[in-house]
Amino acid sequence: MSQTKTTLEATFKSQDTEEWLDIHFTRPLGLWWAKFFNYFGVHPNVVTVLSIILGMAAGVMFYYPDMTHTVFGIILLVWANLYDSADGQLARMTGKKTLLGRVLDGFAGDAWFFTIYFCICLRLTPEWGVSIWAVAALSGFVFHASQCQLADYYRNIHLYFLKGRQGSELDSYAKVRADFHALSWRKDWFHKTYLYFYGNYTRAQERQTPTFQRFYAAVRKRFGDNLPQTLRDDFRRGSLPLMKYANILTFNTRAIVLYAVLLLGQPWLYFVFEITVMTIIYLYMRSRHERLCFKLFKRLNQYEPEAA
Repeated sequence: MSQTKTTLEATFKSQDTEEWLDIHFTRPLGLWWAKFFNYFGVHPNVVTVLSIILGMAAGVMFYYPDMTHTVFGIILLVWANLYDSADGQLARMTGKKTLLGRVLDGFAGDAWFFTIYFCICLRLTPEWGVSIWAVAALSGFVFHASQCQLADYYRNIHLYFLKGRQGSELDSYAKVRADFHALSWRKDWFHKTYLYFYGNYTRAQERQTPTFQRFYAAVRKRFGDNLPQTLRDDFRRGSLPLMKYANILTFNTRAIVLYAVLLLGQPWLYFVFEITVMTIIYLYMRSRHERLCFKLFKRLNQYEPEAA
């Protein structure tokens, strides 16, 4: 039992950024699937593709209003999420991390929700007409996108101050764009295409966090990546309470609300929830994080560089 727990925790990015439901349900079951796939030599990218297929199949099931299709769709989406966990756990277990895997992993959730939104809109079109498509587009492309971008960014910021550069995927638009321009379309078209879209994603994250950008630039200028432990501790103390909001804005809460409104036969309520409740959480999290960064920026001269 102790060995299993150690193996499970080794597949976490950090305890700080893991959600309760993931720790006690998704990650343990995902680890079982990761071990299963590893036994048969299945590459993590194949697991990601399977998760995309399952998630999109779930969306198709939600087109139908009857309970049988709804329950089957919920089971498929839960299954897809387990595979989405398993692919990352398998990659960390085996060291099989690739650019294609990162692209597919980022695409998976978008493919699920695009299919879900599309099929719900088709289902509701006879009653709602074109208006449901407008509401879904606003919900998905504006609110959902911004919420997930910021939640992902705050997790990586937290991991950077917790674990340093090696423990985080925190990137800057300037670096991604420089890497983009350094590549050739003829020789590196796939990587260059990825960097183009990833650069836009990173720029959107930075535009939402002006105070953090000012604070981060000052931290990098003063300390580089060798952050004083006292600064790390102070940032973690302020950032840790916000991780629960970042987790709410990602998958589990969305999925639970989606399941509930589908079982009630009122899928349009999901869009209302995303536009209202999730936006309030997003704005609150962003406001608190920006205030934290402003406070630490004003105190930055109090921190001494680490001894060499």
